[in-house]
Amino acid sequence: MPHPSLGVLCLGLALLLILAAFFAGSETALMSLNRYRLRHQANAGNRGARLADALLAQPDRLIGLILLLSTIVNVTAPMLVGFIALRLGGEFMVACGAVALTLVLLIFCEVAPKTYGALHPERLAMPAAYIYTPLLLLLYPFVWATNLLANGVLRLLGASQQQASNSLSSEELRTVVAEAGAMIPHRHQQMLVSILDLENATVEDIMVPRTEIVGIDVDDDWDKVLEQLRQSQHTRLPVYEGEIDRIIGVLHMKRVVHELARGRLDREGLIDASSVRDAYFVPSGTTLNTQLLNFQRDKRRMAFVVDEYGDIQGLVTLEDILEEIVGEFTTDPATMMHKDVHREADGSFVANASTTIRALNRSMRWNLPTDGPKTLNGLIVEFLETIPDPGTTLKLADYTLEVLQTGENAIKTVRIRPPKV
Repeated sequence: MPHPSLGVLCLGLALLLILAAFFAGSETALMSLNRYRLRHQANAGNRGARLADALLAQPDRLIGLILLLSTIVNVTAPMLVGFIALRLGGEFMVACGAVALTLVLLIFCEVAPKTYGALHPERLAMPAAYIYTPLLLLLYPFVWATNLLANGVLRLLGASQQQASNSLSSEELRTVVAEAGAMIPHRHQQMLVSILDLENATVEDIMVPRTEIVGIDVDDDWDKVLEQLRQSQHTRLPVYEGEIDRIIGVLHMKRVVHELARGRLDREGLIDASSVRDAYFVPSGTTLNTQLLNFQRDKRRMAFVVDEYGDIQGLVTLEDILEEIVGEFTTDPATMMHKDVHREADGSFVANASTTIRALNRSMRWNLPTDGPKTLNGLIVEFLETIPDPGTTLKLADYTLEVLQTGENAIKTVRIRPPKV
């Protein structure tokens, strides 16, 4: 039987080296693919992406196939080098050939293709998927036997064969959004992160406090009630008897606006219009994402927040939750100023003490403590353990707070000096 010529041997070696580089680079490329981008491209109809996604769905088979082919190539190549070296110069050339093959395999068949595959995974992985898919069908018995032995070794070593999950936690999603960079506008990034933050806040964090609820007391003088209705800027108003805990219902202004304009509205008509829909109550510990779904399910836009004793603590609306996502509706986003905060000429800020700390931190980019009281007033009173006199100054988390005005049982306004950056 005639021996193959030297040219055929060199051609066969070159082909084996190309295959070795392809197997090494494509393996790295397939394992480096962004699974979420790959799934998006597959759903968009990219056939290469669909094939690659199917291969990666069972990574043990894919790795078994690639390593089986790589092993065949890496065993055959040194044999051809030995034949070529013997033809060229005997045993001395065999040693030189082994050294040369090692360098070629390392540089051109491992480091370079794997680096390229890691840097440009989609360029290499998509075409490779067209090749590996039929090869896997053709060589499946050998791949199955290889994986059977490999999995047996893993079981002996006590290693779990459970496939890693591709799902992301909310914290991981937050990191993905933050790392998106220019791919997602900064404003949209803020909104996405705010949606993720809804599960970390409760209705108590954003509610209008009980003392600031604007409503109609039907026990008031009727002229006062009428004037309050005429000047109201709200479309929905709580109606109660004497105190907010004795609530009758929520009045929608469209139910009384015509009668009010004609001067034919009386106390009984107001009570009847308010009783059309009962008040809606939610526990103070309800998370914002849950309450948003509750508003949608119950077709409501306003809810009264109650404590464990059933006493009304505040009022939360659908708009309040939406503002947690998109920012204040009444505030220019470019100014990054909360509606209850005013900048002074000396660089300090004067804030309404009833403002929630969460709202201040979000709109002003501050870092006031949020693990205690919900409002600025509560934060200062808890720290001092008393209602301070005007002019009292304290320092909290590097923020200098000066009490400007106080009432009978609460602080009204505070001057805030943020730490210098």
